[in-house]
Amino acid sequence: MTAPVVGEYPAHLHPAYVTGPRPMRVLAVRRLTDDVTHFRFGSVDGAAPVLTAYQPGSHLIIAAGGQRNAYSLVDDGMYPTSYGISVLRRGAGGGSDWLHDNLIEDSIVEIEGPRSMFAPVLDQRGALLVAGGIGVTPVLSHARALARDGRRTDIVYSYRRGSGAHADDLRALAAQPSVTLHEVSGAVATAELIADRLRAQPLGTHAYACGPASLLEVYTRLADAAGWPGARVHLERFTAPEQEPGDPFTVTVASSGVRVDVPAGVSLLQRLRDTGIPVSSLCRQGVCGECRIPVRSGRIEHRDFVLTDDEKAAGDAMLCCVSRGEDIEVDL
Repeated sequence: MTAPVVGEYPAHLHPAYVTGPRPMRVLAVRRLTDDVTHFRFGSVDGAAPVLTAYQPGSHLIIAAGGQRNAYSLVDDGMYPTSYGISVLRRGAGGGSDWLHDNLIEDSIVEIEGPRSMFAPVLDQRGALLVAGGIGVTPVLSHARALARDGRRTDIVYSYRRGSGAHADDLRALAAQPSVTLHEVSGAVATAELIADRLRAQPLGTHAYACGPASLLEVYTRLADAAGWPGARVHLERFTAPEQEPGDPFTVTVASSGVRVDVPAGVSLLQRLRDTGIPVSSLCRQGVCGECRIPVRSGRIEHRDFVLTDDEKAAGDAMLCCVSRGEDIEVDL
């Protein structure tokens, strides 16, 4: 790897700090369930791998059939020698289908990251982890890191019978005295179990959840009912609920003075791109944070699921794939 140059002097950049787009080789492909496949990636040249470490709950961005999609890493993130993701085939012709249909051992793909959007709180005294379906992937990463450090971990895994990807991995972790695992199926039983485990946690516990929107809605409602402070209730969304088209609005680009009209039902992200202003994006649903842009002024109607309440109140950033507003001036 060629070292970058800073000023007149070459700057040393160890390969273990590289997170930009780069090729990686598929080391293994393993079917976990009828719809979920595990893919493992390593260095292209087969040399002793030196990979970037990451926080539990991080993800990779993978170029899959002309699309860039984010997939959660499943390992603990400490001294990785390979990267593992497990992907649900969604059957909609998107990136997940492309990975299932095209990747075999020794395939080469472009990846970015790791990136962190669902990191643990470092001073937590223990964790309640709630996973629904393919939401088990970042939860498994958290669980492995907690088990590695011997921290108290209570896991709820809800899945349809026969669809419990990584259930065996969680059961192996639960052999440790610091880890407990509760497996459940069905919406009613899942809600009852989440409520029970929320009530059972000692002070100092943080809760983390990932899964379908219906599970996350139940999780947040039950946590609120149990008196959990919002700062201790964390979640990651793979998809967002459908939203109303919203009112038309106008945005001014500070650097050029260009005014961009955004009709109802059309995103600011799309209109910026139509105007020739490049903005990076992934999910287009307000759940990944990739399209965050700085805002100088105006009233923002935040519709995303990424920014914190404090960040929204500051009014200096918005996710342009979903959020709208009035008389917005963006710093692009």
